[in-house]
Amino acid sequence: MINVTKTFLPPLEEYNVILKRAWDAGWITNRGTLVKELEVKLKEYLKVPNILATTNGTLPLQIAIKALGLKGEIITTPFSYVATTSSIVWEGCTPIFVDIHPEYLTIDETKIEAAITSKTTGILATHVFGNPCAVQEIEAIAKKHNLKVIYDAAHCFGVTYKGKSIFEYGDVSTCSFHATKIFHTGEGGALFCKNKVLFQKLYYHHNFGHNGPLDFYGLGINAKMSELQAAMGLAIFPYIEEIIENRKHNVALYEKELYEFQLLKLREGTEWNYSYFPVVFDTEEQLLKVTDSLNKKNIFPRRYFFPSLDSLPYVDGQDCPISQSISKRILCFPLFYKMNVDIQKSIIQLIKRSERCL
Repeated sequence: MINVTKTFLPPLEEYNVILKRAWDAGWITNRGTLVKELEVKLKEYLKVPNILATTNGTLPLQIAIKALGLKGEIITTPFSYVATTSSIVWEGCTPIFVDIHPEYLTIDETKIEAAITSKTTGILATHVFGNPCAVQEIEAIAKKHNLKVIYDAAHCFGVTYKGKSIFEYGDVSTCSFHATKIFHTGEGGALFCKNKVLFQKLYYHHNFGHNGPLDFYGLGINAKMSELQAAMGLAIFPYIEEIIENRKHNVALYEKELYEFQLLKLREGTEWNYSYFPVVFDTEEQLLKVTDSLNKKNIFPRRYFFPSLDSLPYVDGQDCPISQSISKRILCFPLFYKMNVDIQKSIIQLIKRSERCL
């Protein structure tokens, strides 16, 4: 069976050597040595001023909303994973959807201002498939209207935009270290923030509000990464360049053979990480036909992102026709470390053959 992705696992003996350090110390949670070591390595690799490792990639969104004091309405994208919208609703705010750009697939910055009301307090946008939003334009809008900006950068490990880490943009950026991601800790995630005062607030929020073992800074929850998760991250870290380079070659083959389809348009100035390979078909019928053909060969692409989030049952969605259309026609094809080229070529041929049969 070939899934849309395959978790990269380091050699077990290498993982065990790192894990033994936690065993020997008898310290497996509450920000032990391995978590702190991982944060240092990632901070240096990503070239960011601050990083806070967390136990998953959704809690950072919720903590960011809480730490920034966002209330009322938050402008967001309908084209993302459900966690983007559910985090807004979970924190008692109202998502206001703004449609996406038809090629970049990120929130259409030219439509944001029209959605701003007296109740708007922030913008939560997603760098879709690691493709950056129009961050400079969004920053200008936020400053003009005194809004806070959070970026859901779940897919963005290693991505740079105009020479800077994508995590440096916005008031807060978040990332996912889920097992399906390029860099992972099994489950995990991270918070990024340039402002030292705000970063300290994020830190307290992720650790029950603790200010030392006996005092409390304020309200908090438990979002700490464990030593077991950090051990996985430390074992994977030496392979990250190889992982990205390997995926780059697979993407190049897809792009060469599937050039007739609509592929993701990267924003100029982006150094990408080859996180996903999405294809937008002309019709949903084409997508379903290709999916069926691949499934019959035990190959399972995935409909990222479907449905458009403005259609979720617990939101009152605005009219986002581009997102609704794209979400019905976009399919991500298998892409993972050391993907067999012959298998990839067979996938490509099945795609072409199925599409021609319509």
